[in-house]
Amino acid sequence: MRKKILIGIGALIILLLAFRYCEFKKGDTATFDESAMIQEQIKNVSKLVVTEGHYSEVVTYKDKNSYLGDYISFEKKAIVVVNTDATVSYDLKQLQYEINEADKTITITHLPKEEIKISPDIKFYDVQESTFNEFTADDYNKINQQVKAAMRKKIENSNLKKNAQNRFLSELSKILILTNSKGWTLQYNGETVNDENMGTLL
Repeated sequence: MRKKILIGIGALIILLLAFRYCEFKKGDTATFDESAMIQEQIKNVSKLVVTEGHYSEVVTYKDKNSYLGDYISFEKKAIVVVNTDATVSYDLKQLQYEINEADKTITITHLPKEEIKISPDIKFYDVQESTFNEFTADDYNKINQQVKAAMRKKIENSNLKKNAQNRFLSELSKILILTNSKGWTLQYNGETVNDENMGTLL
């Protein structure tokens, strides 16, 4: 009788251990499934975010060749009208991250840098030159470089870049919402990312 009781107790212990093992494996599988789903969702939001803008500028270009001090000089000048299409983009395919299934954390290791592209359309009006100071290819290259630099500075000071950042953060927030809903945390630069500090990522 005692032997049967011991056998019964032993069988019960084995069943309990087997049950705990199955629960543990079930938890591992659930975490793995969540990890795979989160990776798939991040892949789905990994797209090119583009914000476009249009700018116009009128520039007066002048150049003077002087001889004998300023006693003799030859000037050339032109009115330059610039219409520029500009884009600020983020390629979220360049987003890099690491997943820790044990801690249920996603750590962003690299954020893509914005890319600014400028396509200026330059037209010259009221071109004035002399035989001793004509417009050359170097002048047109110099004007083109100056115009691009001026347009880039104008874009930096405009709302275009800020609007592009907001769209970029909007895409990142989708990842944040997803991870939070599954009990995961999103981290960057050693800090947990939330709605309040999302804007400090850039």
